[in-house]
Amino acid sequence: MAEIQVIMPQMGESIFEGTITKWLKRVGDSVERDEPLFEISTDKIDSEIPSPASGVLTRVLFDVDAVVEINTVVAVIESSGSAESFDSAPAEEPAADPGDASHAPEIPEAARRSESRAPEIASSPMVRRLAKEHGVDLAELEGKGTGAGGRITKRDIMSHIEQKGEEIRSAADSPDDDQRIPMSPMRRQIADHMTHSRRTSAHVATVFEVDCSRIIAARSAMKADFERSGARLTYTPFFVHAVAAALKTFPVLNASVDGNDIVQRGHINIGVAVALDDGLVVPVIRDADRAELLDLARSVADLGARARTRTLLPEEVHGGTFTITNPGIFGGLYGIPIINQPQVAILAIGGIEKRPVVIDDAISIRPMAYLALSFDHRIIDGAVADQFMSEVKGRLQDWKS
Repeated sequence: MAEIQVIMPQMGESIFEGTITKWLKRVGDSVERDEPLFEISTDKIDSEIPSPASGVLTRVLFDVDAVVEINTVVAVIESSGSAESFDSAPAEEPAADPGDASHAPEIPEAARRSESRAPEIASSPMVRRLAKEHGVDLAELEGKGTGAGGRITKRDIMSHIEQKGEEIRSAADSPDDDQRIPMSPMRRQIADHMTHSRRTSAHVATVFEVDCSRIIAARSAMKADFERSGARLTYTPFFVHAVAAALKTFPVLNASVDGNDIVQRGHINIGVAVALDDGLVVPVIRDADRAELLDLARSVADLGARARTRTLLPEEVHGGTFTITNPGIFGGLYGIPIINQPQVAILAIGGIEKRPVVIDDAISIRPMAYLALSFDHRIIDGAVADQFMSEVKGRLQDWKS
């Protein structure tokens, strides 16, 4: 028999730790190779981690909610194969020696009973994950589900969370009744990632106003054809297309900083931020500069839908070289976003609204939008940032169907 060390994987180039949210096996359980072993959460994705080998789980080195650095041993499997250390995803460096793990904690018995009780209640894995993240005991909803056979649905759990939130807000009217609500693992990871970015990059912003008449007309003309091809056409693919083309002209915005070196990326991979109920995820459209508008529309729709159902693959949320975020869908005029490390620029799209503008000394009503670019002044000067934005603006205003 041999001991196989299970390693915390790296789920993206800028991810250096993950939070263990659930152990799917207990010490003493048999496990098959590639069978889900535990769940983790990062600021980019929630994911099930498969077992690297078949055998018996003999040690669990970290409890649920532990934040663990990548390449760290988190468990040990006794297998009939040769003794090795395994990672469930590619890692950059070999695992460090965990030392004497003979007294490492196992999953508390109370937590085991709570988690084993949850699957007995008719609900999906997504519903159980939501319940765990928001501290909801599914037993409170047992017998109240609106799904088939009394199954608890996402709508049931979100309604329950909203009701609890109203109760918390009502109780908060009195300063003596403040509620302390722990951050979810995703929220903690986002907080760390954002504060790290503010410490790292010299943030500067520039804002441009764009006449969206041409892309609105183009969308109206192409929408039906796109739908017949199985793609829902929104305005986002137009912005992705224009940004990808401009990045080819200004590659310094499609770069990163490594010490005293500027690393210009060989591919233009644009991340499009998607808002979730409890955070934000940024799936990536790879080689966006090589894609036609139809391909971009399909990618935006597919990645956005799977982001909201938490079914993205780890490789679909890392490797981005530039990010687009869209506060305009919620009514935002414009936003000044924080750069998504290790990138050096991010574009925020404001809402498209009709406004009076002066054209040829006459006042016209046009559908206008503000575009705000945050950029890293360590390597990007204001002149270059504005030239980049001018090209993006020109491509949108002069769009040719």
